[in-house]
Amino acid sequence: MTDKSVLTIILNYKTPDMTLRAAEAALREMEGMLGRILIVDNDSRDGSFEKMAESAVAKGWSTDRIEVLQSGHNGGFGAGNNFGVLHGLRTGIEGAAPDYIYIQNSDAFPHDGAIRKLYKHLEENPKTGFAGSYIHGSDGEPHLTAFRFPSIAGELEGSAKLGPISRLLRNSIVPLPIPSETISVGWTAGASVLIRREVLEEIGLFDETFFLYFEETDLCLRAQRAGWSVDYVRESEVEHIGSVSTGMKTWERIPKFWLDSRLHYFVSNHGAGYAFLATLAHLLGGSIARLRFALQGKSMGEPKYFLIDMAQHALKAALTGMLKRPRKVNFPRGLLPLDGAK
Repeated sequence: MTDKSVLTIILNYKTPDMTLRAAEAALREMEGMLGRILIVDNDSRDGSFEKMAESAVAKGWSTDRIEVLQSGHNGGFGAGNNFGVLHGLRTGIEGAAPDYIYIQNSDAFPHDGAIRKLYKHLEENPKTGFAGSYIHGSDGEPHLTAFRFPSIAGELEGSAKLGPISRLLRNSIVPLPIPSETISVGWTAGASVLIRREVLEEIGLFDETFFLYFEETDLCLRAQRAGWSVDYVRESEVEHIGSVSTGMKTWERIPKFWLDSRLHYFVSNHGAGYAFLATLAHLLGGSIARLRFALQGKSMGEPKYFLIDMAQHALKAALTGMLKRPRKVNFPRGLLPLDGAK
């Protein structure tokens, strides 16, 4: 049994069978660890909660080990995970607040000691606040999950898709080459990440202004600004299907929530002026790419009217004052389990 406790949060939205499979994988990997798993249904309204609750009983899962919760409101990825974290803090693990919080996607399946290896890494590196896994698809192909933080130069490089620009701005390319060993990164994908509780005590929980996308980027940036590192742990391997709940791979138009999240990330962390320049850089780079692809007779392979939608969104935000203040959730104080925390 490990000395410190791990609270695992798995957020479900209309994928109950897959979520139960993810929970079974987590339960297997947490064998011998002090901890519990919370499955949060993010207001699916399709019978997911009832199905998962009934399955938990049928499988004989103790509520001390696995509990199925209903958020009652779909506020997005950050809000749903915050709901689970807050419940876990209130109820505790053996009378104390959890030492670590593991965020696991409903389509992510840790194996070969993946969670324990993240735990070991945080135990051995006291200034590391986040430990993320090496992620691969069902076909074994690695996924890009290690990144630099978005920037004006990164927006230009990523949208232009042009060799000379990429070489010039190589130190601003957001996706890092898939690491072959454990390294510190800017941010890591939230499909499988272990977080030290003390970090959340200091910086707060997810900013619930984000509905989907950029919320883990924002959280990692806040952690790094507070002096904590974010590490990509190569030894921790997790299978991930990807985009099951969001449908990202089949988007015909870019959703407003993605545009909202992107703009909010830049404004809240760098200011409105920086956000304007980052958007301008993306539009410029995207125009370069479209011209080149058109001359080559190739398709961009992205949602229709992407640049038009981005430009209109930014203009509307500027004209209507749509730039929202962060809805950051502070770490709760005075909860009973915290009184006995280690």
